[in-house]
Amino acid sequence: MIHRKSAPQSATSIDESPEDDETARMKRYVIMMVVRTACVVLAFAVQPWGWQTFLFGIGAVFLPYIAVVLANQVRASATTSAVDPRRAISAPEAQDFTDDVHDVIRVEETPGDEKRPAA
Repeated sequence: MIHRKSAPQSATSIDESPEDDETARMKRYVIMMVVRTACVVLAFAVQPWGWQTFLFGIGAVFLPYIAVVLANQVRASATTSAVDPRRAISAPEAQDFTDDVHDVIRVEETPGDEKRPAA
C-alpha cells in the first residue's frame, strides 16, 4: 500500500475505501492506547502525588472509552460532494431566431393527399 502525504484529487464523489478507513481507525486506537499506557505508568511513577497524578489517572481511566468510541465511528463526515460538471462548461450564446423566418420549410397536408397512388 502506497501512503501519500496529500490526498489525490478526486475525479468522482467516491468515498474512502473501507480498508483505508479501518486502517486509519486502528492507527488512532493504537495511538490512544499507547498514550493511555503512558498515563498509567506515569500515574504511579510521578512522586509525590499531586495534580499531575490526578490528570494521568483521569487519562488512564477515560482514554479507553474515548478510544473505543472513536474506533467504532465510521467516517460519515468525510464524504465528498459531487462536483457539478456543468459548472466548468460555458454555455453558448443565446441565438436570435427571429431573422431566420424565411429559412423555415413548412409542409402542409391537404385532406386528399393520402389517397393518391405513389408514382
